Amino acid sequence: MQTATALRDSFERHERRVEPAPPQSLLTPTQMQVLRCVRSGLLNKQIAHELGIAEATVKVHMTALMRKLNVRNRTQAAMAAGEFQLVD
Repeated sequence: MQTATALRDSFERHERRVEPAPPQSLLTPTQMQVLRCVRSGLLNKQIAHELGIAEATVKVHMTALMRKLNVRNRTQAAMAAGEFQLVD
């Protein structure tokens, strides 16, 4: 059984958390390009043409960047990009 001091110390160690990295450092360069296109209002097919990649690849990048930004749809992703000043 742990003593109160040991429990408190354990709790304090867990409380000292590192600040999360800014979202732009979490996104790959291609994800940033996709996000810029989304912010411009382009559809996946248009983004694929613009970046010279397959539409399925755009969808993969969208899924990854939405997960990293903790959003559920492309509208929220575009709004988050503006809030975090990720794109012009």
